[in-house]
Amino acid sequence: MFEGLKEKLGSFREDAEEVAEEAAEDDTDQSAAAPETAAAQTSSDADVDDELPVADEDAAGGGSEEAAESDAEDDGPSLGEKAKSLATGKVILDEDDLEGPLWDLEMALLESDVEMSVAEAILDTIEADLTGERRGFTERTENLVEAALRDALLEVIAVGQFDFDEYVAASEKPVVIVFTGVNGVGKTTTIAKLAKYLEERGYSSVLANGDTYRAGANEQIQEHADRLEKKLIHHEQGGDPTAVIYDAVEYAEANDVDVVLGDTAGRLHTSNDLMAQLEKLDRIVEPDLTIFVDEAVAGQDAVNRAKEFDSAASIDGTILTMADADAQGGAAISIAYVTGKPILFLGTGQGYDDIEKFDPEGLVDDLLGEE
Repeated sequence: MFEGLKEKLGSFREDAEEVAEEAAEDDTDQSAAAPETAAAQTSSDADVDDELPVADEDAAGGGSEEAAESDAEDDGPSLGEKAKSLATGKVILDEDDLEGPLWDLEMALLESDVEMSVAEAILDTIEADLTGERRGFTERTENLVEAALRDALLEVIAVGQFDFDEYVAASEKPVVIVFTGVNGVGKTTTIAKLAKYLEERGYSSVLANGDTYRAGANEQIQEHADRLEKKLIHHEQGGDPTAVIYDAVEYAEANDVDVVLGDTAGRLHTSNDLMAQLEKLDRIVEPDLTIFVDEAVAGQDAVNRAKEFDSAASIDGTILTMADADAQGGAAISIAYVTGKPILFLGTGQGYDDIEKFDPEGLVDDLLGEE
């Protein structure tokens, strides 16, 4: 999963580590000459001071101080600062030191379908973590680079994260969950997987087919309901989707069912009629969670659709299907940051058990793991 992205992140780590080590070596070479340079400068300043008239000493000293401060601001860390850093086992990295590796990383992220604003946020965090301050090089260089990359990835991936299991446990029953997204992304199968997932954790559920537009939709979800021995609420084709979900909620309340899992018609975000129907469902049923479903392999398209669906129905989270077939990882990296709503699950196959609760830290560990 996300093998291409792993490789690109690994390349950045190697490049950044090499740059950091070269910067440390350069600073070491310069600091070795620093005492002689400082001594020579002191001697030269003393000679000049001897020749200056007494009345001009303050002016000369003041001008020299201002010039030194100006030079330090213009040129970044001074030789003395770098020498002092190395004496304590630390080094200062300039922004220019990482310019090349960061540029390469940006291109790699964009090639992996990571959204532009997300790529920029990752780069900004890495640069802030690694430049402008003394960094301890008593540790291995690669540990520092990895820590910066880990922070940057978690900052964008873990946006809005909450624990789905804890949410269901703490919510008043029935918990009403509506699933939305475009056609053909595995939405109905995902609902069946969630029914099995919930059952394994002790929760009963009822399925509701709000996809009243597509011929054969009732038959498809009925097959899942039969296999899982779940009740299915449905109306005839062409009926009101909101009425179907509403009936399922009433059934759950009357029969002490814990969770309502409501399917909706697959729709393009450009279909005004279907999006208006989704807004109506959101307004009348007031689901506890509206979950957007799309394919991880859709990359940037999935990110753009998530934004549009969030505008229409204020999604609460995302499930990405086909994550096991995605080498790029752009959608997994980008969707939470762009929508402000978390990824809740990853679909990893066609079986009912092929669904994994999304773990941002686990994903980052995997992305930064040994190849």
